[in-house]
Amino acid sequence: MFSGGRTSGIQNARILWVESAILDAQLHQASLFEILSHLAKHGHHVTFLATCPRRRKISDRRVEFLSILLRYAPIISTGMFAIILFFFLPFYVARESIDFIVTRPDVPIFAFFPSLIVSKAKKTKLVLDIRSTPVEVRGFQSHLQKISFSASVIVAKEFFDGITVITHPMKMEICKTFSIDPSSVGVWTSGVSLSLFSPEKTVPDSEGLKRLLGFSNKFVVFYHGAMSPTRGLTETVEAMKVLAVKYPNVVLFVLGTGTHLPALKALVETEGLRDQVVFHEPVKYESVPKFIGMADVCIVPLPDHPYWRFQCPLKLMEYLAMGKVVVVTDITAHRSVIGEAKCGIYVSSNEPSEIARSIAYAYDNRSSLEEWGKSGRTIVREKYTWDEVAKDLETYLLLIQHRIRVEARL
Repeated sequence: MFSGGRTSGIQNARILWVESAILDAQLHQASLFEILSHLAKHGHHVTFLATCPRRRKISDRRVEFLSILLRYAPIISTGMFAIILFFFLPFYVARESIDFIVTRPDVPIFAFFPSLIVSKAKKTKLVLDIRSTPVEVRGFQSHLQKISFSASVIVAKEFFDGITVITHPMKMEICKTFSIDPSSVGVWTSGVSLSLFSPEKTVPDSEGLKRLLGFSNKFVVFYHGAMSPTRGLTETVEAMKVLAVKYPNVVLFVLGTGTHLPALKALVETEGLRDQVVFHEPVKYESVPKFIGMADVCIVPLPDHPYWRFQCPLKLMEYLAMGKVVVVTDITAHRSVIGEAKCGIYVSSNEPSEIARSIAYAYDNRSSLEEWGKSGRTIVREKYTWDEVAKDLETYLLLIQHRIRVEARL
């Protein structure tokens, strides 16, 4: 999305989306499928090329899926996928007359070298899409990931036709770090489906779920998604110990899994918080709204860290779409979405005492939460539906086409 405003969309483009995601393993796949589906809904022919450990059926018939059967193994499966792309992609591009190839830094950039030559002849435009800078990796894998990420951006800057990122602050950070002209970088954010994340549709299921879980007389603080050491979850659990004395009926409900789950469970046992903190295994994406619906307030406790500062958390969009007030740390990623709207309760830091204070504030104002939460759904409706996000990406692709045509005439 450029500062010059939205332009009429491209028509009937053939888009090949390449990603090394293991379809059965990646938690973000629902988000990815949404943008692909909406591009197809807008009249484009969209093909998604990725790895998969076994053959599977995809419910969305609008998108064509090409699966390369590979079992997941750190580094090895990514390397094998890149080698396959190195030889396969040039022939596919030549045969199918692709208009745009979109890929991400998790695909080794060398895989596209032969395709660069073919793409010039076929007038195929290549775009590097950056959803995140390298996060939460350490040791050799961290070093390797950072090198691969930097190489992808440098090659894209020199040889690709465009780069897209997830937020405007990330755009400025990437442009500064790699000396890229900001006018050549597009932005499309996370999005959410208002038809799926609908408070009205989920009320009966949410009320029944709350009774089933024994939370009818509880004030539920809700978090869902990946659990890892740097997401503020340890501090949130510790905040529940602070709250337990004065607010014993406040419960933290955590839906999901991740590498940090055993440590969180151990902390709950050590601190005697079994009545204050409840963990639930992951559920199908379609079931997430009813779990959010039973919450009194939601929380995104990401610290002010380069990992998270310039992100656009999908869970934040989902909470807002459900009309929930969200306790959020005061970082760019959250403030750029919520601003001063009443649907956000800002935490000055992710210290347990500060998180506890903000949750207590939500509890003390629980009669106002439903009214405050309405502004969140308005924010999402105006800026963050998948339809709007797809239009932003289309606008950027159109600008690439226009720029190339102008340069060809010079």
